[in-house]
Amino acid sequence: MKYLIKLTAILLGFVFIYTSCIDDLDTEPIDPDETTASAVFDDPGAYKAFLAKMYAGLAVSGQQGPAGMPDISGIDEGFSQYLRAYWEHQVLTTEEAIIGWDDQTIKDFHRQEWGSSDNFIAAMYYRIYYQISLANEFLRSTTEDKLNERGESDQTKAEVAQYRNEARFLRALSYWHALDLFGGGVPFVTEDDPIGSFMPSPINKQNLFEFIESELLAIEDDITAVGTNEYGRADQGAVWTLLAKLYLNAEVYINQGKYTECVTYAKKVIDEGPYTLEDNYEHLFLADNDHLQEVIFSINFDGIETRTYGGTTFIISAALGGDIPPEEFGLGGGWAGTRTTKALVNKFDANDGRALFYDESYGQSLEINDESDYQQGYAVGKFKNVTSTGAPGSDVTYPDTDFPMFRLADVYLMYAEAVLRGGNGGTVGQAVTYINQLRQRAYGDASGDINSGDLTLDFILDERARELYWECHRRTDLIRYDRLTGGDYVWPWKGDIKEGTATDSKYNLFPLPAADVNANTNLEQNPNY
Repeated sequence: MKYLIKLTAILLGFVFIYTSCIDDLDTEPIDPDETTASAVFDDPGAYKAFLAKMYAGLAVSGQQGPAGMPDISGIDEGFSQYLRAYWEHQVLTTEEAIIGWDDQTIKDFHRQEWGSSDNFIAAMYYRIYYQISLANEFLRSTTEDKLNERGESDQTKAEVAQYRNEARFLRALSYWHALDLFGGGVPFVTEDDPIGSFMPSPINKQNLFEFIESELLAIEDDITAVGTNEYGRADQGAVWTLLAKLYLNAEVYINQGKYTECVTYAKKVIDEGPYTLEDNYEHLFLADNDHLQEVIFSINFDGIETRTYGGTTFIISAALGGDIPPEEFGLGGGWAGTRTTKALVNKFDANDGRALFYDESYGQSLEINDESDYQQGYAVGKFKNVTSTGAPGSDVTYPDTDFPMFRLADVYLMYAEAVLRGGNGGTVGQAVTYINQLRQRAYGDASGDINSGDLTLDFILDERARELYWECHRRTDLIRYDRLTGGDYVWPWKGDIKEGTATDSKYNLFPLPAADVNANTNLEQNPNY
């Protein structure tokens, strides 16, 4: 990695004291010039503190909230937060969202005009590898030999064994993001590589896919049983869901369909997990959405203890502006940046309760003639900093709203798609049942139900848009259907044309940051960048 990642000495991980995963994190910096890894681990509580830092890396941007001691330098700290960067890559590049700001090159995402010097792409890339580096260091520092050297008790060893499983899951998650966003040829580093300066070698798509798969399969039976870990921490359900997502997209990644495997792991989540659909769709995205039985894996936020200019602060604040009353979002004010396009709006009918848009009655227009005008394009009121009772969150600037990275509705939809694509072990009839459960929640009754003749791949793609918009799935979905780039499917301002136009297929992947390619002679840039 290059200059952007701050990973010195024993790794920063210990600056967080673990309380309820990452909803209540306090920070206490450790001077890397005075503290060694062995000294830090003299306190058995440090293992859990390091684990907390790994989870916190998905939610916050540094050692001090909301800013001031960044993990990654060289870019605005809010821009470089993991979830914010991931959301921009997965959502802004599609019909789901457009942004009005002129911050650096951010508009290039929706236009699909980015290049290898883009700072937002670099921030995502380095954030991924920051997470991987944390996981590698934890695994390197907690081997059986290291624990024996420290004279750890059997109880501590058992706890650390579980933490190691979670570290491997988090590393697999970030390597999956690397595979999905950047493809093959990304640098590959594990705990077996040396500490210090060296040039990581690239790994091709096949080998990276197999590494992610093998890691998840290796921890599947050893990680905490499904539904039994602390809220916000990974367990078997998270592992199974990530495997299902990996297998659903295998044909994109390695030119080999693994739809039967997708069905297998989707069924594990559905049949063996404690998950149930939340009765009210809107409640999934509010300030008291913690501990909902539909959510399999979340990134947690707290308006007092977990403050950031990324995360759901960004998602909620950027969506608020114009004539929309801030109190409806539970905020003191908004950033007036993101809206959606008519290509998404038109996928809903009038009775679909998932269409959480602010329209003409709030001064928003459906048409977008000027990308920079916030009031052009419907505003999205899906994520809010109010509770299910209508009360505001604990702070009117930094939301309490957690981000549901994996939830049961997505697994239902994956099951249905994998069955239609030829996966064995499931049935179309069961797929229809799962889809209708989602639609009955959305419509409030059976009026939106479908039958087996309605269940096509195109229907599922649109249903995924209706159910999962703004949850960081759309870019991956469109690529799987070969509709992100090219001209078969266009939306407003795709290709920097108001009506939308075809774009180059190279934009199915992001480029490796030019600075990293220039610094590491082992790397080769993605084609046509």
